Amino acid sequence: MTTLICLASLAFLMFVAYRGFSVILFAPIAALLAVLLTDPANILPVYSGLFMHKMVIFVENYFPIFLLGAVFGKVIEVSGFAQSIVASVVQIVGRKKAILSICIVGALLTYGGVSLFVVVFALYPFAAAMFKACDIPKRLIPSVIILGGATFTMDCLPGTPAIQNIIPTTFFHTTAYAAPVLGLIGAVLVFGGGMLYLEWRCARLQAAGEGYGTGHINEPEQVPAAGMINPWLAISPLFVVGILNLIFTKLLPTWYPATVEIHMNSLTPPFSVAIAGVLGVWSVEVALAIAILYVCAIAFATLKDKFTDSCRAAIGGALLATMNTASEYGYGSVIAALPGFLVIRDTLTAIPNPLLNEAITINVLAGVTGSASGGLGIALAAMADQFVASANANGIPLEVLHRVASMASGGMDSLPHNGAVITFLAICGLTHKQSYPDIFGLVCVKTAVAFLIVGIYYATGLV
Repeated sequence: MTTLICLASLAFLMFVAYRGFSVILFAPIAALLAVLLTDPANILPVYSGLFMHKMVIFVENYFPIFLLGAVFGKVIEVSGFAQSIVASVVQIVGRKKAILSICIVGALLTYGGVSLFVVVFALYPFAAAMFKACDIPKRLIPSVIILGGATFTMDCLPGTPAIQNIIPTTFFHTTAYAAPVLGLIGAVLVFGGGMLYLEWRCARLQAAGEGYGTGHINEPEQVPAAGMINPWLAISPLFVVGILNLIFTKLLPTWYPATVEIHMNSLTPPFSVAIAGVLGVWSVEVALAIAILYVCAIAFATLKDKFTDSCRAAIGGALLATMNTASEYGYGSVIAALPGFLVIRDTLTAIPNPLLNEAITINVLAGVTGSASGGLGIALAAMADQFVASANANGIPLEVLHRVASMASGGMDSLPHNGAVITFLAICGLTHKQSYPDIFGLVCVKTAVAFLIVGIYYATGLV
């Protein structure tokens, strides 16, 4: 019965998310309903001592990354850098290679630290114009943007500043560059498999007589190309983030001891910070902060009149994204504390292989929550110690745990109730019925590659 309560709570949260209700409101409701049915006397203590406690821990650890990432993406957008990058890639690759062009630009922007939600706004006008010119079905646009911005650059490529690649660093004491060889192999497989799938779907739809279509809503206006910034200068902030992230990953451990003891004054109790647990987070934060200053310096004339409003919008978006994920993190902590979760955990633990255990667990939780970062945070908060102990017993490097966890989170997360999926469809003026089957095709490709990487590790020992 207790297990059914956990599953019913998850189903309820998935349902309200699919219906478009805020998880900030409904995550605590779903969690407390589960507590009510399990141990009603402890509703308020669980809310204050567990849900809110874990939610605050998530905000403490990751809000700066959400904030800096949103501000960086916004200054890239407002400065015209994103538009210049898109136009240049299209010119190099060719307008007839619309799917490849949009995918490459999305990958460049997201790997450089630009928020996926900024990328879709920047790419959609160009994608719509190119797809219309080539008579490619508009229904494929969300899938193309997702392949470029929310698959291999989100959790495969080493060094990506995406939150899905940063969360494991705090549990496994790794860095954003964990298991670089496996990450690169996974990125190639996801990109190659995704492109083959999308090109096949495009050819099949066109052969059936379907073109761009008519009567679409949210059609973008023509984007002027005159007066755009030099593309090499436009892309330079992306390299700044990547290079500085790597540099600070190497330098920070030499600047601080393993544990920093802080004694401020007699009024503030002493506290300590373990560098291994925050190295990956600090590296990305410093890199993004410097990159923001860099963009502001070289695009000062463009940004000076827009910076205040742009920052306000970015901060609002960062707060919403952080609180959404933090609420899911707090919810997962409550569910993990219920007796019914032990049955689910023990069932998953019965899988003897530690990497398969991790991949399946994270995939399942990312799927039911509709969030890669939410499912990843829930799984690692509840089972990271178990994963580490099992990996150590089997001689598996923690870097491999990191990469498998990160890649698994980006598999079944993009089910219909996923917030990014809903947002993308709204921006593109499309419905689930029109576009989700093609998005689900990418979900299958990404999920398969996450498990294939486990096999490649065992077959080759590559890290």
